[in-house]
Amino acid sequence: MKKLIGLLFLFAATGALAQIKERPIVQFSGVVHNADSAKVIVPYVSITNTSWQNQVNLTNYEGYFSFVAHEQDTIRFTSVGYAPVTVIIPANIPSKSYTLRVALKPQIINLPVFHVFPWATTEEFRKDFISMKIADDDLEIARKNVNRSALAAMARTLPRDGPEIYNFQDFHNSVVNAHSTVNPLLNPFNWGALIKEISEGDKSRGVTNSN
Repeated sequence: MKKLIGLLFLFAATGALAQIKERPIVQFSGVVHNADSAKVIVPYVSITNTSWQNQVNLTNYEGYFSFVAHEQDTIRFTSVGYAPVTVIIPANIPSKSYTLRVALKPQIINLPVFHVFPWATTEEFRKDFISMKIADDDLEIARKNVNRSALAAMARTLPRDGPEIYNFQDFHNSVVNAHSTVNPLLNPFNWGALIKEISEGDKSRGVTNSN
């Protein structure tokens, strides 16, 4: 019985294959484009010949395809983001060449809404909510920014800006200039001039008293 079923299946497959082989061969060519705009080409579309062992072909980057098929073969065009299109090659083609422009309609699939909930139970959510640390408001952030310890830490770590470097350079120059000024009392020549001035002053006062 099993052998009989196998033989029947073999004869049926052989008959179907013979019918396909008896159908004339045609060169099936064409271009695949967007149904909403003929100027938009759809590249790398999968083309499946469901009538001939599900043979698969692809369009190139310009949407062009060309392969050998049979008359009355069913050709299916599929691409991600587009609705599939099925084409049947007509029979009795005189030129043995069939050219077609295939239009694929863009397909929008609305996925169901998915809510992400990080807590397994309501009790876990309640615990996390109670222990949650609330972020500081603007006033608290301002208080932290003007804190002495925070300002001292920033002064130690942050580099000086342009105006600060300029003011520091002026202060440095002032200190250097102040130290570069020589005390006149340390100069012996100035001591001599001072003694001379004192002596001349005493003489002038003595002359005034004698008169």
